[in-house]
Amino acid sequence: MNPSAPTLALVESPVQLLNVLEWAHALRGDGGPLLSGVPRQPGPAAGRGRTGPRPPADGLRIVVLPPTDPMSRGQLRRVAGIARGEGHAVHWQEARGGTGSPAGALTSLGPAVRRARRIVVGDPFSRLIQLLLVPARAAELVVVDDGTATMEFVAQLGRGERLRRWHRTGGEAAARARELAYAPVSAAARRRLTARAGRALELFTSMPLTPPPGARLRVNDFAWTRARFGPPRLTRGTDLVGTSLVETGVVDPFRYLDAVRALAREHGVTRYFAHRRESPEKLRALSEATGLEIVRPDLPLELIARRGPIGRTVVSFPSTVVHTLPYALTGTGVTVAVCGIDPAWLTATAPPRARGFLAGVTDTARDVRRLALGAAPAAG
Repeated sequence: MNPSAPTLALVESPVQLLNVLEWAHALRGDGGPLLSGVPRQPGPAAGRGRTGPRPPADGLRIVVLPPTDPMSRGQLRRVAGIARGEGHAVHWQEARGGTGSPAGALTSLGPAVRRARRIVVGDPFSRLIQLLLVPARAAELVVVDDGTATMEFVAQLGRGERLRRWHRTGGEAAARARELAYAPVSAAARRRLTARAGRALELFTSMPLTPPPGARLRVNDFAWTRARFGPPRLTRGTDLVGTSLVETGVVDPFRYLDAVRALAREHGVTRYFAHRRESPEKLRALSEATGLEIVRPDLPLELIARRGPIGRTVVSFPSTVVHTLPYALTGTGVTVAVCGIDPAWLTATAPPRARGFLAGVTDTARDVRRLALGAAPAAG
């Protein structure tokens, strides 16, 4: 990896890497309007006639910091392959588990972070990213989406709060002690992610938000994805997008299973696209209870949907895709629908903000159809 690259992107998930590709495309002047939420239609030959990789974005080097779960790693490797095919320099850096550590990543990447004039990150809440930002001297920081967490990041920044994931509760004493010990690193990262004199902050996002004072907003309308893939072939059925709200302890697993069963019955769902964090045990139970075909995507859903085949209707619970798929599927005839989370589905340990946050994700989605189940599912 070139340690003196003027732009360094640090990504930990497939969606973050996809959005770095979209950001690089926007930087070339091919997409990503500033302060505009209107997606452009792809040209009639979109996605066809490509012969070989394009020149790389000016001085961009992408560092992939993979998590340990196999699904995420597999998707990351595939998106990294696409990124290399587009002409980007991609470096794989282990930072977790037996073959890597955060301290080792900081030692390895510290010089590149220090010399970068612009740093692109996807998850401001990540402790690993916060640690890597310690030596940063960049004049510009860019935050690309890692999902709806971008909305919470902007809200916390505006309120002057410390950075903390919305679904985290107080936790046990040991967890609180670790958080307290880590507080100086988190506070330093927050300062680096705040626009001020001599440091610019850009948000590259599909989320509906107002940038904090001094920051600029560039809308991610998935122009690269629309130009590179599709249009997709449409199936007759309805597809349902899974969520990791059970895995994060927000939604009761029995309520979730009953909600999926009700959606399948009422809206003709035939396929269930699993979230990469959903457990095999949960997916097996869903398949047995509903008869749905479980699909474990090997790429982010925006790419899967754009390549097709995809249902004429795509249903999701409150999640990132209710904001991104309307952009990615513009002009295809696909209807994106969202089913809100009934407060009765929340667990007793769900954070106080869960109800309001999830409702906000649903209410602010553009160009989607809103669904209501015939009856609130009962606990199993």
